[in-house]
Amino acid sequence: MIQSIFAIIGLIAILVFIVSLLRKIFVKTTIYEYERGLKYYKGKFQEVLQPGQYWSNSLTTSIEVIDIRPAVLTIASQEVATQDNISVKISLVSSYEVVDPYAATIKVHNYYENLYLTLQLSLRQIVGSIKLDELLEKRTAIGEQLLELSRSKVAELGLQLHSVTVKDLVLPSDLKKAYMQVIKSQKEGLAVLEKARGETAALRNLANAAKMIENNPMLLQLRLLQTVGESSGNTVVMSAPNVPFLVNGKKEKTMTDQNE
Repeated sequence: MIQSIFAIIGLIAILVFIVSLLRKIFVKTTIYEYERGLKYYKGKFQEVLQPGQYWSNSLTTSIEVIDIRPAVLTIASQEVATQDNISVKISLVSSYEVVDPYAATIKVHNYYENLYLTLQLSLRQIVGSIKLDELLEKRTAIGEQLLELSRSKVAELGLQLHSVTVKDLVLPSDLKKAYMQVIKSQKEGLAVLEKARGETAALRNLANAAKMIENNPMLLQLRLLQTVGESSGNTVVMSAPNVPFLVNGKKEKTMTDQNE
């Protein structure tokens, strides 16, 4: 009886050992929808695995999972010299995704670092070929130029570059003060010009009004009557030139004639 019990225990132990050994040898790998798997057999690439569950022999086969979702790469502030030897600090934001897991893994050691270096060198190449004024004017176009210049190089890494945007552009402190003064002077000049235009327009209106009154003196009488009608006081003092007044439809003497 005792020998039978020990035999059963020994058999169970052997079964447990075999199961644990099989679990270590045969490994289940789950590849999600946003991932792809690279299958290697004895160190040699076999195929790219699509989403799903796969069993593999860990003694001869290995599966490397690659995330292919779009990602964002931020390039910290880089000090770059323009063509006229002025140093500016520029930071970038780039959007990319892995389209060829095999190339991104086999051709380079770290595709993320290579992408960073490619954009960094392209930025220096573009900024170094233009002057500061042109850089400030074409700030938004710098990202498009970087995208065109780097797209083919990045494609060799198995990546697709979607966008490159200039996040920040910082000038040296002394140069920043100078530009602020220039902008301030321009705004003050525009304000003075606008004020002069307003005064010119006002003088033109006065000249036109004077000419209209000269051609038709009755307009001044109508304006005086309008002023009296709009007045809220009891006494209105007016001064008028030698303009005839109408009383009961008849032309009367002017104020000057009456005084005489």
